[in-house]
Amino acid sequence: MKQGKVSLTEGSILKALVALALPIIGTNLLYSGYQLVDAFWVGRLGANAVAAVSISYPVNFLMISLSSGFAFAGSILVAQYAGAKNLKMVNYVATQTLIIVLFMSLVLSAIAYILSPQILYWLGVEQEIFADANLFQRVIFIGLVFNFSFILFQSLLRGIGEVKIPLYINALTLGLNFLLDPLFIYGWGPIPAYGVAGAAYSTLATLAIAAFIGIYILFYGKTDFQLTFKKFKLDLGLLKKCFKLGMPSSMEISARALGLTLLTGLAARLGTEVLAAYGVGARLISLVVVVGLALMKANAALVGQNIGAMKMDRAQKTSDYAAIISFASLTFIGIVFYVFAEPIVRAFLSADDKTIAMGVSFIKITAPSFGFMGMQLAIVGTLRGSGNTLESMMFTIIGIWVIQFPFAIITSNMDSMGYLGIWWSFPVSYVLPAIITLIWYKTGAWKRKRVIG
Repeated sequence: MKQGKVSLTEGSILKALVALALPIIGTNLLYSGYQLVDAFWVGRLGANAVAAVSISYPVNFLMISLSSGFAFAGSILVAQYAGAKNLKMVNYVATQTLIIVLFMSLVLSAIAYILSPQILYWLGVEQEIFADANLFQRVIFIGLVFNFSFILFQSLLRGIGEVKIPLYINALTLGLNFLLDPLFIYGWGPIPAYGVAGAAYSTLATLAIAAFIGIYILFYGKTDFQLTFKKFKLDLGLLKKCFKLGMPSSMEISARALGLTLLTGLAARLGTEVLAAYGVGARLISLVVVVGLALMKANAALVGQNIGAMKMDRAQKTSDYAAIISFASLTFIGIVFYVFAEPIVRAFLSADDKTIAMGVSFIKITAPSFGFMGMQLAIVGTLRGSGNTLESMMFTIIGIWVIQFPFAIITSNMDSMGYLGIWWSFPVSYVLPAIITLIWYKTGAWKRKRVIG
């Protein structure tokens, strides 16, 4: 076994889950740190600057989600082939998915860049922040190809149980981003002050570095991956399988991202103060979500490899452990966020007391339900690892489009609720879908899916 690689098909299940999840949590926290670092430095420019940056994150998330399904499909196939000890197919799948993800990212980047002003117009962004928001968003869109490449790199390595390398790369680039942000935002010496756009330039530079390192490792690093373009040709049969597995995942993430985008637009229509409070609150929640996502991804890799190794009982036990641990850990985090809501919000938002109070209320309303979100994410990991991506998509659509968004629209238009309707839509969309997903999981229908021969 190579250094940094975790054995997923033998030994203690709990040890394997924790050993895989902890570095992924670290990686996800560092990756989310890009947003938090930007929020920290841009927050010193005032509420308008925070609002200008906040509007782009859900839109960027939507762009990423459109091609992320292929990364998930590659990860599922790699995990199951790795569990079956078929390293030839591990490399074959990785090469095919890398090509298609690079192609899709270039197309989406060009389209998003051109449509950026129209997107902001559709979201109802106020004129006073429109120019800054458009410039920031366009620079971020240019970096989509680097973002996609590194996401795929992490997904592929996670499929074979290699979790430390992405952690090291994220630590390096986040530290660089923290140093570059103030230089580009405020200027220093020969470097001009770019203001809000400076945060985007810093992120673009560090994402490019991460992507190039990741691709180099896939081709020349000391892992199970040894990619090559010799005798390469697109395998339409494999791409069809990736599309069948990945499209529901793309639609799932897109549904979640589009829902968050429209919620951001809903907050924007209630004024810049509400948008600034929502932006900070949403980014803080995204910090919590990465813990749940890490357990989801660890669980998906474990389930995938154990199904590939024909160890269904081990896959079942892994899923149960993941759901329990995720519920308990995110509930604890929710309690901490509830107790320290005000100092946490003030650390990321320099604004008047009214805006601060809005942000605090957002955190206090959502925090008690974090555990339900974590439990559902863990079960979604089981569905993805076993190839049940269509079911995973349906549960997300129910949570966002059947429950959260209609609830937010109706209640935010009530005089007695207003922006609080948006706030309350989050715990409602965490608790109800978690219960529905858990009931379906207990039927055991997910075990009947077969992805590889």
